[in-house]
Amino acid sequence: MSLIKLFDDIGFDFEKAKKCLDTYTKSTGVPSFIIDSTGENIYQASGKPCGNFCQNVQCILNNPNFCKKAHLYGSYQAERFGGKYIFFCPMGLVHWVSPLHSKTVSKCSLVAGPALMVDPNEFLLDEILEKNISDKEKIKELKEHLVEIPIIKPEVVASLSDLLFIVASHITDTTPSPYLDALDSNNQQSSISQYIHYIKTMGGDENPVKSYPLEKEKELLSRISIGDKPGAQRILNEILGHVFFSTGGDFELIKSRVLELIVLLSRAAMEGGADAEEVFGLNYQFISQIYNFKTIEDISFWLSKILARFTDCVFNLANVKHADIIYKALEYINKNYMKKITLEDVASHVHLSPTYFSKLFKDETQYNFNTYLNNVRIEMGKKLLLDESIPIVDISNLIGFEDQSYFSKVFKKITGSTPGKFRKSRGQVF
Repeated sequence: MSLIKLFDDIGFDFEKAKKCLDTYTKSTGVPSFIIDSTGENIYQASGKPCGNFCQNVQCILNNPNFCKKAHLYGSYQAERFGGKYIFFCPMGLVHWVSPLHSKTVSKCSLVAGPALMVDPNEFLLDEILEKNISDKEKIKELKEHLVEIPIIKPEVVASLSDLLFIVASHITDTTPSPYLDALDSNNQQSSISQYIHYIKTMGGDENPVKSYPLEKEKELLSRISIGDKPGAQRILNEILGHVFFSTGGDFELIKSRVLELIVLLSRAAMEGGADAEEVFGLNYQFISQIYNFKTIEDISFWLSKILARFTDCVFNLANVKHADIIYKALEYINKNYMKKITLEDVASHVHLSPTYFSKLFKDETQYNFNTYLNNVRIEMGKKLLLDESIPIVDISNLIGFEDQSYFSKVFKKITGSTPGKFRKSRGQVF
């Protein structure tokens, strides 16, 4: 892609962005890159490539879009959560991302990573890959490349994410010209104008507001449900053309019609299988933004971006999102198993309702929440039981069981032995 094309599309100083990102990578030692609104990598910071691990994963899975979808998911979440987001890719590697905004629209994002937050020897790569890869040699090959990934403590990752957010803010502090943002919008306006001209010349109902194109709404719902972005965009432009013509240019009335369209788009997304909580969260964000727009052109371009977001909620990113949620849930459990944690605590940590999280956790891990939590606790208990200086009653408390008898009951159910017998046999359970 040429620099002129990039400059036309992204709406900020691309050379400035490259210099800033190069500096970020050279000073932190973490790979970083810029992605566009489709997840395509349009610039890799010099001095620190992503390494062979990610490239090999895509080759082994025969899926060149595998990483792209993960990065795009992270950029979407960053927009939801205030301009920065730390996420796990499906391979369990950590990335962080901050969007680059042109006016109120994000066209590109800065992504940093991958990184590990645990030692490679503790990284459960075999378990992660066995869902997708059966070839043990391929897994061995990937594990050899895992040593290329930097190990960074969670608190340092959080600081690096903050720093990337500051870099993104600096890059978008000044933009060369409003013309840069206008190109895509102009194309859309041309399409809308053509449809308005068509309405004017076709005759028909004298009150076009009453003849609102419900058949177009149905077609839009259908296009979203099959993931046809270009087709959905074409139908949306036709609906907008009708709205603009029928309202006579009344901007407040146009806003109310556009709000109805947002509800329509969100309904289509949920009917297509998108997570209701995510859709409602996006709805709230979008509705709060609509009052910032002053022109029909801006509101049209903004709505087309909403269309793309809702379509992505249905199709491209579901598996990536689930992987990120599960990794964060497991990380939380491993850090807090010794406390009195509940399903509600973990669901809140990953921003989901307890009911939805419970189902998702079972579907992805094949364990219900309490079974998994107890397995983690018992595994830690087995290690502590080998240290005879620690009383068994203390061990039950150290791993999160408030009652020793319940600890013994769960321990026997999982291991087939009581804690006392396990200690006496030095862990040799037959």
